[in-house]
Amino acid sequence: MSDEFDYFKDPRIGKLLDLVLQLSTDVHVTAQRTLALEALLIRNGTLKQGELDSFLPEPAEQDILDRGREEMLGRLVSILSEAGPAEHPLRDQWEELLTRRAG
Repeated sequence: MSDEFDYFKDPRIGKLLDLVLQLSTDVHVTAQRTLALEALLIRNGTLKQGELDSFLPEPAEQDILDRGREEMLGRLVSILSEAGPAEHPLRDQWEELLTRRAG
């Protein structure tokens, strides 16, 4: 990590900060989109106010929700395990993936 981005002088704290920032970005975007979608569905009469709170997914829907959760957790774990400087995190992993796909 370059000195420019090494605010805490400890790479472990830097990774933890990266994780918290990624989580807060994901939570914010998800919350905003969910509220907008719910408002549009209620406005258009597709959904009644409060109906989303009682949603029970069917098995196929639950599979989609479970996969989404696993993908999100995978992204978060990758932040903790990534290699490379902060200017281009995950570059080593990205190049390794490209090499495997090309081979």
